[in-house]
Amino acid sequence: MFTVLLLVHAVAYLAWTVAARRRQSRCYLLDYVCHKPSDDRKVSTEIAGTVVERSKRLGLPEYRFLLRVIVRSGIGEETYCPRNVLDGREDEPTHQDALDEMDAFFDASIAELFARTGFVPSDVDVLVVNVSMFSPAPSLVSRIVHRYGMREDVAAYNLTGMGCSAGLISLDLARNALRTRPLALALVVSTESIAPNWYNGTDKSMMLANCLFRCGGSAVLLTNDPALRGRAKMKLGCLVRSNIAADDDAHSCALQREDADGTVGISLSKALPKAAVRAFAVNLRRLAPRILPVAELARFTAHLISRRLFPRKPATASKSAASPRINFKTGVDHFCLHPGGTAVIEAVKRNLGLDDDDVESARMTLHRWGNTSASSLWYVLSYMEAKRRLKRGDRVLMVTFGSGFKCNSCVWEVTGDMADKGPWADCVDGYPPETTSNPYMEKFSWINDVDGDSLIL
Repeated sequence: MFTVLLLVHAVAYLAWTVAARRRQSRCYLLDYVCHKPSDDRKVSTEIAGTVVERSKRLGLPEYRFLLRVIVRSGIGEETYCPRNVLDGREDEPTHQDALDEMDAFFDASIAELFARTGFVPSDVDVLVVNVSMFSPAPSLVSRIVHRYGMREDVAAYNLTGMGCSAGLISLDLARNALRTRPLALALVVSTESIAPNWYNGTDKSMMLANCLFRCGGSAVLLTNDPALRGRAKMKLGCLVRSNIAADDDAHSCALQREDADGTVGISLSKALPKAAVRAFAVNLRRLAPRILPVAELARFTAHLISRRLFPRKPATASKSAASPRINFKTGVDHFCLHPGGTAVIEAVKRNLGLDDDDVESARMTLHRWGNTSASSLWYVLSYMEAKRRLKRGDRVLMVTFGSGFKCNSCVWEVTGDMADKGPWADCVDGYPPETTSNPYMEKFSWINDVDGDSLIL
């Protein structure tokens, strides 16, 4: 009898422990705001061409290289850049330029988030800010606390140097902080500093960032209060982080450094795609068992074992049979992918076995907003919401990449009404565009005639 009672007690304690951990890990998305800069900061084809042409360091090969990258980037004419670039001062940015860029975002987006949710700054218990390329003193997180008059006991965290994957890292940090504070609110702020980080040299591996990165940002309000669940848009499920920085090639494939002339910039090496695929594979191995149904895992395992036990001859084996693939659509309804660039989107599409509809939101975000670094995922999510594609019970997979090299992912479950058009309100009806015309190609196609080299590589 004593043994039975002990066993019952152990089972009850285990069940209580599991339930307690689930309660502690609760994290709900109340709302989010994506920053839309003013229209006078848009980068048209004319402005892009002017910025390239006025650089005194560029020779004809570098000039043609930049135009090729712009044409192939998948970016349209509606993206935004800092005012110092528009004013022609990218060669000599000031500290104030960087602060002004941050303040324009802080003043608009954070204030809008409080207005939409009905909460006030003093309600915030946890504040996480990530800006990879700008770390002033006092910190940006302190700047927000001061600007909005937040409480003295607010738990404030400032992340730098984490790259495009910082959005989900901040989300993970906020969730962990909420576990120690019952019935709390967390504000996660993500953006990037473009104004002081414009590269003015001639190293081609460091010129790419100027073509891809644009201004933007997001402010996200989270809670672990079950009483607010009815107001939440989504509930956070699992979150998986992978970092393969121990590998030399992966660590150096996206690196801030000096070029041969001493000019600082971000170098993107040819090893980056390989590092991204490896980090992605590591992440998926941990993610798949957490989100996929048992039947799909069993099917994949049986297929994999069969291929190893009964290998087919190379001449007769089909590509699909030789490479068994997990069907992530059995556990995920929507794919929110980091729009880091056309190559990144296509690589994820290929590795997950997705179709064009699955990556439409990422492609359209890249076209409309460019790569806004850590905040990019929220523009992708906003596109899905603006298109009214997110229904209660749907599961959304977020995947992002960043220097290090890192791959982070998480899964959300839609729990509330998601019908807000956010920053897409004035343009979402025009996406995806009916035509595939490229304004950059139309304006810069003449470069094709220079020593016979094609603009599209």
